[in-house]
Amino acid sequence: MPNLPSAAPHLTWTMEPAVIAAAAVATVLFVRAFAELRRRGRTDHAPWSRLVFFAGGIAAGVLPLVSPLDAIADRYLLCAHMLEHVLIGDAAPALLLLALRGPLLYFLLPAPVLAPVARLKPLKRLLGVVLRPWVSVLLWAIAYGAWHIPAAYDYTLTHGTVHDTEHACFFAGGLLIWTQLIDPDRRGRLTVAGRLTLAAVVFGLGTLLSDVLVFSLHPLYASYAAQPDRLLGLSPLEDQRLAGLVMIAEQLVSLGTCFFVLLRPSLRRAHQPAGRIRERTA
Repeated sequence: MPNLPSAAPHLTWTMEPAVIAAAAVATVLFVRAFAELRRRGRTDHAPWSRLVFFAGGIAAGVLPLVSPLDAIADRYLLCAHMLEHVLIGDAAPALLLLALRGPLLYFLLPAPVLAPVARLKPLKRLLGVVLRPWVSVLLWAIAYGAWHIPAAYDYTLTHGTVHDTEHACFFAGGLLIWTQLIDPDRRGRLTVAGRLTLAAVVFGLGTLLSDVLVFSLHPLYASYAAQPDRLLGLSPLEDQRLAGLVMIAEQLVSLGTCFFVLLRPSLRRAHQPAGRIRERTA
């Protein structure tokens, strides 16, 4: 954890070797797969927009951990910590899976690596369990709920390895949820109605946590309540309520966009003249 002078938390950038290394490896693998599909003439499966999604996902996963946001989140503001968490655990997985959906996902690993990995029966069994839609939701809910228990949350702030584990759990949970909603491997685990239901459940569970933060009458996290340097002039309770609002706002954007994309075909059909609908179904 960075030991910041209280007067200049905004000046601190950090180099997290594991984060940088993971991002570098992911970038190399993605660029190789992207270039290979385009070399084969499959620009329909590797449009330039995928680079934008991938870059956004890497930025959402890396910048919160190396920028001044990380120092401010660890030492000063719960709302900054919540912003860090929703970027790592929601925005980053969603953008990365949008970039990888379709054949790109299968080209991500080189064939000499993919073949033996695909034959690992324990891995296949594990994925078969955790990628069941409602198992994914349960694991995500446990991760978010358990790590936001005040005692656990405060403990991570003084134990770096545990804090890194927390971030990994949020990212993994986000991957599970967005795999169900985006269906990047096109397995069709859920119908459109099923994905809408799952998104609504995730939003409802997130709302429960944000409501606890927004409507609590006293600060829940001792580490932030005891912080004497109040950035932005926020009291501990104001900071906590803002954290709840940050969480619900991010979910409104991400899950709201998901709802719109899933419902868009139905909305288009609903606004088509009846004659055109009959022509297309004839």
